[in-house]
Amino acid sequence: MDLQKAAGVIQAPLSETLLHLSAALADGIPHQAIAELSNCSFAPFKFRGESPPVRISDLAALRSAVPAQGTWQGRAVLGGAEVPVVVLVSAVSEPSAMLVLLRADDTPVPLEVLTSANALWDVVTAHMEGLRNEAVPATLAVSRAAAAARAVAISDLGDAYGAALTALLSVLRDHDVTDAAARSRAVDLAVTALVELRSRADLDRALTEERAGEAFERLADSLRRVLRGRDVRLDLGTPGAEEGADRIVPTEVASTAAAVVRSTVHAMLDDQGGVGRVHIGWKITGAVLRATVRDDGPGTLSCGSLDLRRVPERLGPLGGEVEVDAVPGWGSTVTIQVPLGPPETPREDPLTVLGTRELEVLGGLARGRRNRDIAGELHISESTVKFHVAKILEKLGVGSRGEAAALAHEWGATR
Repeated sequence: MDLQKAAGVIQAPLSETLLHLSAALADGIPHQAIAELSNCSFAPFKFRGESPPVRISDLAALRSAVPAQGTWQGRAVLGGAEVPVVVLVSAVSEPSAMLVLLRADDTPVPLEVLTSANALWDVVTAHMEGLRNEAVPATLAVSRAAAAARAVAISDLGDAYGAALTALLSVLRDHDVTDAAARSRAVDLAVTALVELRSRADLDRALTEERAGEAFERLADSLRRVLRGRDVRLDLGTPGAEEGADRIVPTEVASTAAAVVRSTVHAMLDDQGGVGRVHIGWKITGAVLRATVRDDGPGTLSCGSLDLRRVPERLGPLGGEVEVDAVPGWGSTVTIQVPLGPPETPREDPLTVLGTRELEVLGGLARGRRNRDIAGELHISESTVKFHVAKILEKLGVGSRGEAAALAHEWGATR
């Protein structure tokens, strides 16, 4: 595997990953199109290249015919045509991520080339899995927007098939066609349409949703690894039916909540001393996933500790919230809430109205600094700081330094 090519693919913008991956594989495996079916929550199916236009249902059918991991080359029906393909399957993610290269001829690809190509696909899949599990804010923003677009597309698909079925029923009433012929043709077409629609909807759901209880189990496994070797007891409030364990939640919501919980546990252990027990709770309340993290430490956890680990920044794109309740001598409790669906009106970053110096002053406010201290840090006069503070309150539409500081924490302006 060419490590420079791998780095180029990983460093590319998410929207261009498939394009760069195709270029990296072109020398060893010449192809005219490339398609992907993965567990990427914002776009599980992607296609680039010339005709035939591949559909997600084509890849779903191909997946059952190829190995669970490794490589496969042969011919497959894609876009209504039989074409030579090379298939790369990575077991790094669950379910396995599949990459299909549509070729112009059947010339066998050497084993060493296939092995190298599959290693590159493993690296790219691991990178995407990391973005998904760690809930990178930019990825989540794209994910949430695409989730809404995907729902509209599925709705449109349903309408299209509904219209097709209506047309088919009219065939049954056509007096120019014999009853037997009309019935046979209409039934065959209707069944095919319904099967394809159901296959598409089921596959999309499997790739972009999961049960809340299963997501908690994945979180629990990762926390056990985090605490391995530490003298800290992990108490798990495993959700049951009443807590919504069987509820289906979007993968980006579950991944965000899990990433934030892990970051919170790290903050509790690394930024405090004397923590001997951590309790994790997880439940669905209405249309919100609510996670709680409690420790028995000194109760000195601050919002700043979570800011350093980008917790508010990760929650922002999904409209999530975090609350810290630390009581000296009694421990700390962090409550995380993530809506299961997108807000009706997407939230815009209110801090975009502030200039560079105003953001620096706001950062000082969020850290609890006095005007005199902020002036010293920024090498400006105290009167200039007062002027900036007044402008910040005016631009943000808030009435106090505390409200401005809360917005700074929420939108990641405290670093």
